[in-house]
Amino acid sequence: MKAQYLTPAITVFDDKGKVDKDGCCRLYEHLISGGIDGIVVMGSTGEFFEMEMAEIKTLIDISTEYCKGRTRLLIGTSRMIPEETIELGNYAVDKGADGVMIISPYYFQLSKESIEYYYDIVANGIKGDIYLYNYPDITGHELSSDIVLRLLRKHKNIKGIKDTTALISHTRDLINNILPEFPYFEIYNGFDENFAHVALSGGAGVIGGLSNLIPEIFSKWVRAVNEKDFNGICEGQRTVNRAMDIYSVNKPFIPTIKRALKIRGIDINEYVKPPFMSINERQEKFLKTIMKDIGLI
Repeated sequence: MKAQYLTPAITVFDDKGKVDKDGCCRLYEHLISGGIDGIVVMGSTGEFFEMEMAEIKTLIDISTEYCKGRTRLLIGTSRMIPEETIELGNYAVDKGADGVMIISPYYFQLSKESIEYYYDIVANGIKGDIYLYNYPDITGHELSSDIVLRLLRKHKNIKGIKDTTALISHTRDLINNILPEFPYFEIYNGFDENFAHVALSGGAGVIGGLSNLIPEIFSKWVRAVNEKDFNGICEGQRTVNRAMDIYSVNKPFIPTIKRALKIRGIDINEYVKPPFMSINERQEKFLKTIMKDIGLI
């Protein structure tokens, strides 16, 4: 399996908070021309949790129309209500998405049985490929390798997982326990700096937010890993290690990425949905220092 890097794309809104078709397409073009392996629309970075069903369908229409046949496209269709998750999942598949990514409900801490039950419902209802999304810092529970294995033995349409855990040991556990039985299952980590470690360990790669800003750096890093270019791997690691400081400019980092794209010259609106707030002058100064260090300005 060749290593891949997918971008969880931001969602570009207009000044009134509505999906900005032209802005989204400019972002997608930036990512595609930057050589990224695929785009994930409406992951956490895409602010899906603040969007209504109709608004999400609009974004599905925009992204599938623009990206289909040009790059791999996964759509986040996560909702707290399973029936809505299924409705959006099938809508995305019917529109031509390559698959859908689904996080488990994130209010109550769920038992292993409840997590498996939720995914049983949506996997049976969605007529396309599904990628699980493990984000325990948000959900309060984790998708362990035993849960994933039980799901894979029942549902042939579950094709991969995004494992957003800072501890690489959790992703390693998934790789070690799942791939011997399901060698083509795609295991991605959610932290940019972990790409080389995951890929060299046998995983698929990373789905990481910094690639919104610097897709060309990540596509170069992917080539280095796939070509076993040790110097290129090291160069990519050092650059990304410095770029990771962008996450500390503001929390959550979505307003930071939007400002950084604007600074870089990508013509998008920086609007973020409340309660998110745009970064201030002090934060922007710190951001520009990081961008200068990695050669963007």
